[in-house]
Amino acid sequence: MATNSSSRFSILPTLYFLKQQVSRLKLWVWVKVGFVKKVQIQPYAGYGNGKELYLAGRVLADRDIQASAPEDRFWRNFQKMRKRFFTIVFPGVQVEGEFQGKTIKVTTDEEGYFEIILPLDDLEIHQGWQPIRLRLLHDLLGRATEVNAIGKVYFPVANPDFGIISDIDDTILTTGAMRMWEMLKVTFTQNAHTRIPFAGVSEFYDALRKGRDQIISNPIFYVSSSPWNIYDFLMEFLDAHRIPKGPLMLRDLGLSRDQFIAGSHEVHKLKQINHILNVFQDLSFILIGDSGQKDPQIYLEVVKTHPGRILAVYIRDVSGADLSNLAAEFQGQNVELVMVKDTNEAAAHSLSKGWILPSDTEKIKDQKEEDEKD
Repeated sequence: MATNSSSRFSILPTLYFLKQQVSRLKLWVWVKVGFVKKVQIQPYAGYGNGKELYLAGRVLADRDIQASAPEDRFWRNFQKMRKRFFTIVFPGVQVEGEFQGKTIKVTTDEEGYFEIILPLDDLEIHQGWQPIRLRLLHDLLGRATEVNAIGKVYFPVANPDFGIISDIDDTILTTGAMRMWEMLKVTFTQNAHTRIPFAGVSEFYDALRKGRDQIISNPIFYVSSSPWNIYDFLMEFLDAHRIPKGPLMLRDLGLSRDQFIAGSHEVHKLKQINHILNVFQDLSFILIGDSGQKDPQIYLEVVKTHPGRILAVYIRDVSGADLSNLAAEFQGQNVELVMVKDTNEAAAHSLSKGWILPSDTEKIKDQKEEDEKD
């Protein structure tokens, strides 16, 4: 068994090299024959503190994906999602980021992704969403056309009570992530308006974001193993259903040098959550996930890595798994693992801890009932 595993992974560098060459040849052909009409920088929502900011993005062919409408039907939904997954990307090109006069140059990787980590020194940073200007430093289509974009970086307000880190799949919306066919069906045939969140989620997350002082001060982050390809869809989904927006940390599904999937579910989520907690070292967090894809095990590792930083872990029970042993391990770390069947149960626990107000639970209950009528 060990020999087969070793042989399997020994061919990965070769496969990765072949993938690089095929991708570059394919890109050259597509540009030469005119398949690529326009290039875009797609920035993903970033975050920062007084010392640095972080923002990721991608350089790819502009797919001209328009916003969805509630009346869109199967074929239009399918076409938009197909465009999201069948992308033409630009590796090895430079992007310049500029924030309040400070600039940085970064280079895209083999999948067209880039990451900006910009030290802020003693800049005076305004709270909330702040713009960062992005500029492509290569004329990729030979038309001397500038390619620019504006990214958004979130800086929490001063003295928040706590932060929230939430999963997405089967935590705020039903995806059937444990059932491949169901997941593919809903992904490719529905849109941001017809995909329905779990009942009461928007009011619950809004209540956590406001806390007891009712000031929108507690930052919220979404860490998911969904691919970056559906980033715009997820942001549109949050907006359509009035779920508080926050930076989304998604995942590249491409072949890497040493993995068939670039970054496993567990590795990806641990890396992103650890980075958030390291950036906001003075802040405690509530973690929210589901029982379908090892969120409890991942969150336990976070609790152990950052002792005293996690207030509670909410897990939506979508699998019926027995997590009593894990609950005991959480208890040993002085963190409560709260298994919930619906949003009302999570809200009741938050109220008992003094994190939200009684009036919030009434709003959550009302919204849950209204959502369930739809």
